[in-house]
Amino acid sequence: MDVVLIDLATDPLTKLYGAYRTCYTPKTPREVWDDIAAGIVPQDKIASFVEERLKTGHVSPLEQVVFWFGISGVSRSLSHQFVRHRIGISFEQQSQRYVRFTGKNEERLEYVMPESWEEAGKKAEFEQLMTEITRVYREAVAAGIPAEDARFVLPNAAPTNFQIMVNFAELLHIGDLRLCTRAQWEIRHMVSKMRSEIMKRVPELGRYLQPKCGEKRMGYCDEDEKAYRACPLSAVRPHKLVVIETFKRHRAESGAPMRDLTPDDFAAAEAFRETGAPKA
Repeated sequence: MDVVLIDLATDPLTKLYGAYRTCYTPKTPREVWDDIAAGIVPQDKIASFVEERLKTGHVSPLEQVVFWFGISGVSRSLSHQFVRHRIGISFEQQSQRYVRFTGKNEERLEYVMPESWEEAGKKAEFEQLMTEITRVYREAVAAGIPAEDARFVLPNAAPTNFQIMVNFAELLHIGDLRLCTRAQWEIRHMVSKMRSEIMKRVPELGRYLQPKCGEKRMGYCDEDEKAYRACPLSAVRPHKLVVIETFKRHRAESGAPMRDLTPDDFAAAEAFRETGAPKA
């Protein structure tokens, strides 16, 4: 798998500042950008202003910052999941109609094999099947069957390539879902690489690419309890039911605002929800 950040909107933090500032000032956009061009607004103020706005959950300005990625060596299984993201993202994908797949390997085409097959001792069976598919596919093409019809025998393991354009709002949504431990390993790995690429260029934005339970996203898990229990992040992230119960109990007992809560409050709520009795 290879993921490269091809390009991004020029000076994304300033673009976000201009978009956000337009929403919260009597100045016109021309005046806002004249101030930026004149250096009246220093870069540290731009960064801090954007940081504060990101905390509010004001999403629409994020659509004005765009990234272009090149992605290769991922499976068709992944691509079927990836293209389900439809708002704020554009895909160009390698065609199986117009590209004849011969592969670098003389015995079989390229493919993506999950580690679970090897761990289960089934690597040989997987490779044997790929070799047979390769034989049938190549013979079909040699017999004059169009590539668009020969591809019917290609598996979900067949690799594919993308160039995508995605705005930051949609990229955050993709991170919410695909960085979660419930996501399949391959797409989680791909989005993690996308995050790493952004961190190299715009770390102020890259650090917001987290699973939805991240401290810069929702901060809690909203999956079902069984999935939550199985997740390693459950040791450091509360479940939504615990958050709700904690709030109810704390408000009823003291009326104190949520910002005064401690880890002990969450532990007490967890015990209360599981046993129906306050934690001693």
